Amino acid sequence: MTVEMPGPTTKQTLKSDLREAALAERDALPSSERQQGAETIAARAFPLPIAGGVVVSGFMPMRSEINPLPLLRKFAAQGAQLALPVIQGRGKPLLMRAWSFGSPLEARQWGIKEPANDAPVADPDILIVPLACFDRAGHRIGYGAGYFDKTIRALRAKKRVTAVGIAFSAQEIPRVPATEFDEKLDLVLTEREVIDLRGR
Repeated sequence: MTVEMPGPTTKQTLKSDLREAALAERDALPSSERQQGAETIAARAFPLPIAGGVVVSGFMPMRSEINPLPLLRKFAAQGAQLALPVIQGRGKPLLMRAWSFGSPLEARQWGIKEPANDAPVADPDILIVPLACFDRAGHRIGYGAGYFDKTIRALRAKKRVTAVGIAFSAQEIPRVPATEFDEKLDLVLTEREVIDLRGR
């Protein structure tokens, strides 16, 4: 018997269904639980050294996303230079611009807050990556536009970078229907554990 492998369209449909289910799961978490999860992640020892001069990019949380700001504040206190993503247009990698707590932000596409256009461009050493769901092979499903996959790929072509997903444990799924365009995560941080995916 011949087993037909899922084609690109089938995988995209599966991803869409998995994304919808995972986001519903995340939305259902009480706000107090979401906040506690963010604080738990920030309080835990980070699995990589954060020395002065290390550039860490984060993101401004939307809707029910886990809030990375407590973790970014900890990194800043340890001497890291922070950066946030700027959308350059569909099909293009994100541009990372330097940012620090207290610096101005401007609401742009989808209401996402981004650094001002005159903020210096930064090449992160560590990327804190949002996601809809993830698996233990290092694959993630984002929001469908592929911005972070393109960004991680472009950065990895230039230097050694570590991609770190941040999520609630409820967002884990058994298997992501990954494609050749998906970039793997090196670590995933949840409120329950640090999942080290390097070497998998």
